[in-house]
Amino acid sequence: MSAFFLGAARNGGTASAYEIPAHHLVTHGVVLGMTGSGKTGFLTVLVEESLRNQVPVLMIDVKGDLPNLLLTLPSFTAEEMAPWVEAPPNATPEQRLGLAAERVESRKKSLAEWGIGPRGVQKFHEQIAVRVITPGSSAGELLHVLSSLERRSPRWDDDPESARATLSAAISLVLRLVGREADPAKSREHVLLAVLAERRLLANQPADIAALLEDLELPPFERIGALPMDRFMTKKARRDLAAALNSLLASPTFASWRQGATLDVGAWMAPINGKTPATIVSVAHLDDDERALVLGVLLEEVLSWVRGLPGAQSLRALIVFDEIYGFLPPHPAAPPTKKPLVALMKQARAFGVGVVIATQNPMDLDYRALSNAGLWCIGRLQTDADRARVVEGMKLAQGDDDVDYDAMLRHLEPRWFLVRNAHAKGPPKCVQPRWAITVLRGPMTRQEIRRARGTAA
Repeated sequence: MSAFFLGAARNGGTASAYEIPAHHLVTHGVVLGMTGSGKTGFLTVLVEESLRNQVPVLMIDVKGDLPNLLLTLPSFTAEEMAPWVEAPPNATPEQRLGLAAERVESRKKSLAEWGIGPRGVQKFHEQIAVRVITPGSSAGELLHVLSSLERRSPRWDDDPESARATLSAAISLVLRLVGREADPAKSREHVLLAVLAERRLLANQPADIAALLEDLELPPFERIGALPMDRFMTKKARRDLAAALNSLLASPTFASWRQGATLDVGAWMAPINGKTPATIVSVAHLDDDERALVLGVLLEEVLSWVRGLPGAQSLRALIVFDEIYGFLPPHPAAPPTKKPLVALMKQARAFGVGVVIATQNPMDLDYRALSNAGLWCIGRLQTDADRARVVEGMKLAQGDDDVDYDAMLRHLEPRWFLVRNAHAKGPPKCVQPRWAITVLRGPMTRQEIRRARGTAA
């Protein structure tokens, strides 16, 4: 049975190795902690352990930290480390190299304390295939966000319900971008575009926006449902919609969203030349509205992929969402990301797919949606209100009212976590995460992602 080596658990004055079986992550995980708590490091260790156990990972990166996974730096040389050390602006190359040498020795010593030597780092580097996808930016791989609309999926032949769900998400994104009602149940524009696009896709014809513009001008059928076309939507309304879509199509910014890698989660999770894939979708460069739109489409695609898998009890894949603040808010807020996230938390376990979410802002999470989470990893929290909110959510998920979580959280030291595993017997553990194999550089700029991709290749 494969296991995740997460760090050391403290029992009185002694500490011992802390591991969890990989299949415990099938029931999902939550990582919470304020800035400086070590949350990003703990999340990175979870990802590394998944990859070391040959479990593919899809990571959603909002802040810019997760592309650090490109920095495995296996040679342990100062020259390899030098571009990634923080040095004074006026530092000479020799001074930078000296700082890098110090960092290399510190890293080697820290990893050795956890039983990870240079050979272990080299093996990890060789067994993973990291790709960074940056929708709307060439820093990583570009992503065709409207793949389900403009690139026909094989699912139309064997799973049309799933294909229809991802098509609906893409159409909602397009309508939001042009300021139209995007709800599939309320929007006439959504219904019309969905019917037009599905007709083309089922006939194996192009369904890109340009083709849909032609169909809006000259509809290929006379009725929508029980109504004649012109009563369902007048010619003027169709022309107004076509004009708005044409302006969107002509936008240079929007053009970058319609090129690049196909949005195909199944392909992303497949081994690459025998290596375990780690796919990072980074939206740190987008504004808040763009992030919600892009991630809504991505998560609908993830959900469709999950529902098409055979059932499983072992962990076959891990979905990691760092800094989920604002994307899974309490009722009544409903950003495009919330519905697929809630569905994944409820359904993905039956298919062997675990979901791990992390944030430093626990007050803005829908804890009822997290009641399916079996693993809670709580670092230091900033306020009494944050601690109360977390205790409420943990008790809702775990049902153990006899544990004084509040007292335990108040006495946590920096970079220690209170870990509650629903599958394990006994009280929650105080755990110190092991040292990450990845060099934790901090949030990476687009220029740094470009440079790191070149180094990793």
